[in-house]
Amino acid sequence: MVVKEEERLELFLKTGLDERTARNTIANNKVTNNLTAVIHEAVFTGGCNRAIGNLLYTVATKYPANALIHRPALLGYIVTTKIKTPAQLEAAFSFLSSTASESFELKGFEEVCGVGVEVPEEDIERTVNEVFEQNKGSILELRYRTNVGDLFGHVCKMLPWADPKIVKKLIDAKLYELLGGRTAADNEKPSEQKKEKPAKVEDKEVADDNPVQPPEELNPFLIFPNPEENFKAMFVSFGLAKEQGGCCYLRYDDTNPEAEKKEYIDHIEETVEWMGWKPFKITYTSDYFQELYELAVELIQRGHANVDHQTPEEIKEYREKKMNSPWRDRPIAESLKLFEFET
Repeated sequence: MVVKEEERLELFLKTGLDERTARNTIANNKVTNNLTAVIHEAVFTGGCNRAIGNLLYTVATKYPANALIHRPALLGYIVTTKIKTPAQLEAAFSFLSSTASESFELKGFEEVCGVGVEVPEEDIERTVNEVFEQNKGSILELRYRTNVGDLFGHVCKMLPWADPKIVKKLIDAKLYELLGGRTAADNEKPSEQKKEKPAKVEDKEVADDNPVQPPEELNPFLIFPNPEENFKAMFVSFGLAKEQGGCCYLRYDDTNPEAEKKEYIDHIEETVEWMGWKPFKITYTSDYFQELYELAVELIQRGHANVDHQTPEEIKEYREKKMNSPWRDRPIAESLKLFEFET
């Protein structure tokens, strides 16, 4: 690593970036230049806490390019902690993107971004109570399988500038007040009912004027907030490890490390912690790229894999017809040569 890269790595680490994210950032020239400029504009070359560092990183990766003239002003709000949450920062991006290079009134900007707005805990508690009252029936039915993310989202929609930590604390307290402690049934792993496959009927179906509607299946994974689709797998993995006295890794599928956003990584880790899980170790797919490559080569050498050139539509068609790919019997040497060339 050249001296300049070492200096940038040290600079990024001082803003609270973990070493791996910092190194991946350095591999991306555009983000590196943006983040370096942002840190110098904010006059934080000596370092800052992680919360501010996360906001600086977000500015470096998501700031609207048509409003660069206003970036120093925004950084001033971050430095003085007048803008201190991701929600405020996103509101600022939206406002500045619409404003572009034109001048604007600070008062209007601050109103849009919730600058100076401190939501009293009493107001947050009252809003939490309202949301719980509106969803009381569902909460009592689902108990601790209630989608807490939805409740959180409703509160934040009504009070966008409320402190999310206080919101979480009050939601947890309200759940306990309403439901009491977790029971053995609450901690049981939900069982999925297998759906019976309908029998194949050759004749055309006759329309029924009064069709019988099947009962709606209860989704046992509503406890996990959307839109993250892998919370179901997270529940099964961490829950099974806990049940069997084992351990569970948290792995990021970063097939393109340079494109990973730090706020995404932080969000996942905070969500895992919030749900009560503790990863045995945090790993990344990119840590195993070389090993995965070697395993792919071995599969080709054994005749269990090949380089294929089908389009997605062709793959779908061949699978439906249960036909082998035209490239299935490609010579091993040819697949190895193509695989090496394409990777």
